[in-house]
Amino acid sequence: MGRSQETFSKKEKEKKKLRKRQDKEAKKEDRKAHSSKGKGIDEMMAYVDEFGNITDTPPDPTKKKKVIKQEDIQIGVSRQAEADPEDLIRKGTVTFFNTSKGYGFIKDHVTQESIFVHQNGLASTIKENDKVTFEVEKGQKGLVAVKVKLAS
Repeated sequence: MGRSQETFSKKEKEKKKLRKRQDKEAKKEDRKAHSSKGKGIDEMMAYVDEFGNITDTPPDPTKKKKVIKQEDIQIGVSRQAEADPEDLIRKGTVTFFNTSKGYGFIKDHVTQESIFVHQNGLASTIKENDKVTFEVEKGQKGLVAVKVKLAS
């Protein structure tokens, strides 16, 4: 009699394949059993309660709902009151101004910060140490003084 052509490793591989196939079939049967248990749409529903939490219980229809006005809802940035035009006008002193290049700096009397000014933002001619009134706008590199006038 001749020896079997199957080696030990071949037998082990076959057993492994068979075991995998059986496991796969068992999982398939298990899924079928769970899905047919009556898991209807009601069991899969999720609800949001009054605090924004997700829950599986439906809301109580007898409970009185709060009425929220649409104006009270704030999304993103809160509303700011319109600025008074007089508050926008600042006072300061010209610390440096180069007339040939057309730019300089104004030191704000209130905040003590140095604000850039360009000749395009001038309403009247200025020179160093002049007291001026001006408005501030956001420029490419920071604050820029505009509508600069000599203080009376």
